Amino acid sequence: MPPMAAPHPSVEERVARGKAARTNAPRGSHAAWEPPPGRRDPVEVLLEQATDREPDLVPVRHGRMLASPFAFFRGAAAPMAADIAATPQSDLPVQLCGDAHLSNFGGFAAPDRELVFDINDFDETARGPWEWDVKRLAASIAIAGRELGISAAGRREAVEAAVRSYREAMRGFAAMRNIELWYARLDVPRILSHVGEHVSRRERSAFKRRVVSAQAKNHLRALSKLTERVDGGVRIVSRPPLIVPVEELFPAAAGDAVEEGMRRMLRAYRRSLPVDRRHLLEGYRYTHMARRVGGIGSVGTRTWIVLLTGRDGGDPLFLQVKEAGPSALDPYVGRDPVRNHGQRVVQGQRLMQVDGDIFLGWLRAGLTDDTARDYYVRQLWDWKLGADVELMSAARLTVYVKLCAWTLARAHARSGDRVAIAAYLGSGTSFDRAVAAFAESYADQNERDHAALEKAVRTGRVAAERGV
Repeated sequence: MPPMAAPHPSVEERVARGKAARTNAPRGSHAAWEPPPGRRDPVEVLLEQATDREPDLVPVRHGRMLASPFAFFRGAAAPMAADIAATPQSDLPVQLCGDAHLSNFGGFAAPDRELVFDINDFDETARGPWEWDVKRLAASIAIAGRELGISAAGRREAVEAAVRSYREAMRGFAAMRNIELWYARLDVPRILSHVGEHVSRRERSAFKRRVVSAQAKNHLRALSKLTERVDGGVRIVSRPPLIVPVEELFPAAAGDAVEEGMRRMLRAYRRSLPVDRRHLLEGYRYTHMARRVGGIGSVGTRTWIVLLTGRDGGDPLFLQVKEAGPSALDPYVGRDPVRNHGQRVVQGQRLMQVDGDIFLGWLRAGLTDDTARDYYVRQLWDWKLGADVELMSAARLTVYVKLCAWTLARAHARSGDRVAIAAYLGSGTSFDRAVAAFAESYADQNERDHAALEKAVRTGRVAAERGV
């Protein structure tokens, strides 16, 4: 049977759909947050996630989440997914990031070698209601604001600024031609244009210096920082538990088998790349590998860094091979039609980002045991500009969250009906104020959940390793 043709409703029909969505989910209804009856214990949800993670790393994850309510929030995508699924929905789907908190945005190198700002974590990506991402971003602003000592009024101002940025950006994207939207991005000149008079000349100069520093964080820098010479060869350094070379994890024969398995995995992964990228990758040979501990939400998933060598020893390529499990949103939006979770992550990223990693791909394979697992692959360091959210002033936070919200709107506009979403949002501030109220209420919930984890550690229910 031939595939069905894509529907092409008129702009007027799309506007009508967006306005009609206000009937089932009035914009003011998004303010409400009360724990639903029978809400699951968040600690139970975290322990359930831990059952398929590396057992020796699970206490590291819990220890990192204990550090602060914001750190807890970064690892608590699954508990919030259950919570947010019970809130009002506009029924206007997009490709969701699924974990759109402030620390999951940043700068990196585009294929044209410009530094761009975008979402940089897609492990939880799935198709679902656009407002779920907005609410998670808003809650992260309120939680970060509390840690920064920003007043309640200041936090509300920051959240409303972010939601207003999202709303106004979506209305702008709704008026764009399709191809114009597809290439819309935030590079350094556009970032400076966006922040404009909201930052001082000194802050603009500091940002430019950080850009230069980020551009130096490349594969050669990784080679100098992450490797050492051993018996005439190059090996990834050992910094347990964060980085552990393969030979320290397995006895000699088993380690050799794992390395051969990685070579097979890389050959399988090549098939997910376009022909030109496949040709580029084939110019590199396997050199070494090590297990790596990633960010808070990913700690315990099977993640490897792989060193490849090209023309000579001065031509390194570091790839990250990361396990992809089910999205935290799966129970609430349904299983993705793509059966490989690595492919789900890659396709979601390609849909939401303007400029993706040229080596982004996926595979399914067994490596350290007989269990076939899904993985996705990307470069480890290809420039990197992160935001020190925990060190921001109220003014800097407000500027930063507006960039994040613009970026999130652009990602949603690429994958959903931007005209309908813009019509739903309208030109007033009803939705902005509602989400700001939700964010504060959910920040309270997050503090209660963080306290529940602290209690579980004190009573011995949960093992935690702090300071790693």
